[in-house]
Amino acid sequence: MSTETSVPHPRVSGVEGQPMEASDAALYATLLKEAPAGLAFFDGDLRFRRANDALAGLLGVPVRDLQKRRPAEVLPEGLALAFETALRKVLAEDRPLSDLDLVVPSAEAPGGGAVATALEERILACTWLPSRGAEGEPLGVVLTALDVTERRRAEEVIRRKEQRYRSLVEASAQVVWVAAPGGGVIDDAPEWRAITGQTPDDYAVGGWMSVVHPEDRPRIETIWRECVEENRVFETNYRVRTKTGTYRHFDVRAVPIWQGGAVIEWVGANTDVTGQREAEEMRGRLTEQLSAAALRTARLQQATSMLAEALTVSQVVQVITEVGRSAIGADYSAVALLDDDKLRLSIVAPSQPGVEGEVRPVVRDDIKVSDQTVMSVAVRESRPFLAEHPDSLRLQLGRDEKGLFAQHTEERAWVGLPLLAAGAPIGALRFSFTRPREITEEERVFLEALAGQCALAVERALLFEREHKTAEELQRSLLPSDLPQLPGMVLAARYNPATRHVQVGGDWYDVFRLPDDRLAVAVGDVMGKGVLAAAGMGRVRNALRALALNDPRPAAVLAGLDRLFSATEDEEQFTTVAYVVIDPETGHGAFSNAGHPPPLLISADTPARVSSLEPGTPLGWPSQRQQTSFSIETGNTVVFYSDGLVENRRRGVDAGLEELVAVAADAPPEVVGDPERLVDFLVDRMLAGYEQVDDVTVLALHVPPKPA
Repeated sequence: MSTETSVPHPRVSGVEGQPMEASDAALYATLLKEAPAGLAFFDGDLRFRRANDALAGLLGVPVRDLQKRRPAEVLPEGLALAFETALRKVLAEDRPLSDLDLVVPSAEAPGGGAVATALEERILACTWLPSRGAEGEPLGVVLTALDVTERRRAEEVIRRKEQRYRSLVEASAQVVWVAAPGGGVIDDAPEWRAITGQTPDDYAVGGWMSVVHPEDRPRIETIWRECVEENRVFETNYRVRTKTGTYRHFDVRAVPIWQGGAVIEWVGANTDVTGQREAEEMRGRLTEQLSAAALRTARLQQATSMLAEALTVSQVVQVITEVGRSAIGADYSAVALLDDDKLRLSIVAPSQPGVEGEVRPVVRDDIKVSDQTVMSVAVRESRPFLAEHPDSLRLQLGRDEKGLFAQHTEERAWVGLPLLAAGAPIGALRFSFTRPREITEEERVFLEALAGQCALAVERALLFEREHKTAEELQRSLLPSDLPQLPGMVLAARYNPATRHVQVGGDWYDVFRLPDDRLAVAVGDVMGKGVLAAAGMGRVRNALRALALNDPRPAAVLAGLDRLFSATEDEEQFTTVAYVVIDPETGHGAFSNAGHPPPLLISADTPARVSSLEPGTPLGWPSQRQQTSFSIETGNTVVFYSDGLVENRRRGVDAGLEELVAVAADAPPEVVGDPERLVDFLVDRMLAGYEQVDDVTVLALHVPPKPA
């Protein structure tokens, strides 16, 4: 124990010889010896007059070395300068100096004893107090020094953590905020102010909601209120209006801070995800565009396939109508064709059911190419015409489009496309919408490609219709206009093409008188469709008539046709003929068959049946033609027909023949006795429920009963 700090007598001399009471001496001695803080008294010359062990330990200097010495004599230069500067300031100003931190550098304490150990750098919180005598005269300065090294280090750690946290927040574009337990903002958020321009008063309590996007605000208010009431994590996203007036996307997460059993505050962080959202939206738009492009490509391929199957202009219009509605959402569509003079456009509507199940195109009134209409402009200028809304239409046309489409008063957007063949217009395509509609560049490319496909299909359909008309006229001209009227035999015939809009085939029949008054009856079928099949059918029919007039025997006629085929027809040609020569007075005759379906025999006393005679080979195939006897008894009927009656995509020939026999067996007596009704009955019943894919020819010969 240092003798300088001991108090041996109850009454000792104080500072500068001032006497001390025993209690004061005890207090003084205890402070110098036991106090954890460093204590020292300096005289007016800045010399240590008293110092306790705690201060000596903090400074790393023995107490005896401090006595009556100035700081510069015992302390490191920097620390000594700080001591003396503080002492002079207190003595000069005669007022305390507090909250002054002094750093004691690390050093090896000199001397020995308890303080002679390696010392680390220490931080002392020093307070300097002026000391006065009983009369108020200045005596010196009292120093109290507390070791705050650990506290300052802890504060520095906290400060650095806060600095790192703030730097991290700033680097991550986050806005950190604190709210009261009830949800009101209670702390300044500089980042929020920098983004929104709001002052603390603006966003206090619930004011921050005013910069949330109006579309998001009701949702956010509800979620935030529920989270505050239930003390659960607030996690969502919303758009915030910045001080520039634009909106940015933020993800927000706030958690309640608990102390004991209660929430004392909320801490939240808003993360700017605008770039991420914009990238996602861009990816979404690109994905939608790619999907739309793929869908348009698929629809164009589908349209191409459908147009390839459309044989007539009306069918083309039907396809275009369907594609326009499904691909671009058009409410109305139309196709118009130029006349031969290229002066007028005729509007062709989609196919509609007509008389007796036929499908006929509906042609509306035409318009002049010189008129100011959507299609007229597209044809005149050979370019797409686009009007996104009525004002655009009026601006481009100088008026509203009226006349042909006046019934569609709800139209609000229009597209007109020229139909070009070999660079020249042949018509126009028109789509319209019941709402304003902007056509994108991708849709425009699609529509132009669709118009190109439509033009090809229309051109092909026009060629087909011309060929169809020629072939039909040719075929009709080769069929007999009237059947012979005989006293002892009644004849009836039907020719049903598969459909008005499918190419005519090679089915034919012929009935004519021979020079000896016998009746020649022939039913045939030339494979193929169109003009070639019709022309082939005409050659066979005419050759058969010529051969029959020379030698009417069925075997001789078919043999002659075989020679004709070998000399003039292609090997691939496939033609069948059933030929009979009959005496109408007796009903007896001869029959020969070149690969044609067997005739149907209907009798009043026996079940209906088909002939079991060998049909032979088609014309032109190597064969020794045979003929057999043939007769029609009184009250009986023989029916000749083409394969279109018994065969289709769902029914084979054998099944068709069985069904034909069954249908004939069901025919009422009054139908069997009337050939006109019988042929209609057979055709209607045999085609019911099936798609007719081939021509149907039926010829019935009936010998009525003799009058009683």
